Amino acid sequence: IARAMPTGWARVLASIARAEGLDAKGRAQLVAFAVMGGRLASLARERGWTHVHVHSCANAAHVAMFAHLLSGLTYSMTLHGPLDDYGPNQREKWRHAKFAFVITKKLLGEVRQELAGSLPDRIELAPMGVELSRFQRTVPYEPWSGEGPLRLFACGRLNPCKGHADLIDAVGMLRKKGIDARLSIAGEDEAGGTTYRKVLEAKLAQDGLSDAVTLLGAVSEDVVKDGIQRSHLFALASLQEPLGVAIMEAMAMRAPVVVTGAGGVKELVDDGVDGVLVPSQAPAVLAEKLEKLARDPAEAVRLGEAGRRKVEEQFSSERSADMLARMLA
Repeated sequence: IARAMPTGWARVLASIARAEGLDAKGRAQLVAFAVMGGRLASLARERGWTHVHVHSCANAAHVAMFAHLLSGLTYSMTLHGPLDDYGPNQREKWRHAKFAFVITKKLLGEVRQELAGSLPDRIELAPMGVELSRFQRTVPYEPWSGEGPLRLFACGRLNPCKGHADLIDAVGMLRKKGIDARLSIAGEDEAGGTTYRKVLEAKLAQDGLSDAVTLLGAVSEDVVKDGIQRSHLFALASLQEPLGVAIMEAMAMRAPVVVTGAGGVKELVDDGVDGVLVPSQAPAVLAEKLEKLARDPAEAVRLGEAGRRKVEEQFSSERSADMLARMLA
């Protein structure tokens, strides 16, 4: 911090003065992030780091930005979702970055529109990816035979934006048609099971579906992989999804996916080619598509294999890592 005075701190204070969307308390917090930036700059000097990549555009980006303003240490960022999700002062965070990655074409368009005039020279499209060696089946996929339980699996935090209530309604519709649909949902609400989980539990009790739908809570990656492997279909009814890593993982496991085409999902799933897309907030359509695919074993197998190929070709974690390495070089 002392090493950066006075010119480094002049740059910091000028940046804080330009900050958008912050009150006095928010600007005071920026001073604290600037101190953290000084510590990051010190660590970089001690350890020989010449660049920092921030896998977020939230306050971690503030720390990297202030390290740059204090010491000249360059940084880059990855945007994973709508800018509004990552807090205020986005123009300053992007203005000083050396380069940036955005995970979908849709988000890239939003960034160029909202932050025009404050963007780094290089912004690359770099979808998130799956570590393919970890998401491999240990037993072959077997479609539903038409008898016994139809096993469905979903993975996403318990939040209204994930559309779990619509998926539960679709399960209820399937069961009214005589199909023994069973759904497992991996994920927990943001308060450790004390908020939206209670809403979903009340809905299950009211709809008489407590025995048909299991809320697994926060579980390990191995439990998620096992759930996908045991299922006949993967389903997710999100109202908004930046890209859909959980969907990507299911595709990597050769599970046929029936998901809403909300947000950036259409950049991951091609309807009828490597998965099935349905409108959001349309549980009747979701139930119809789940039943149709479940009753067509050959199509289920075909979509599962096509999904794996799509992830191998376009959404391997190595692809985005290689792109970062090239940009650094």
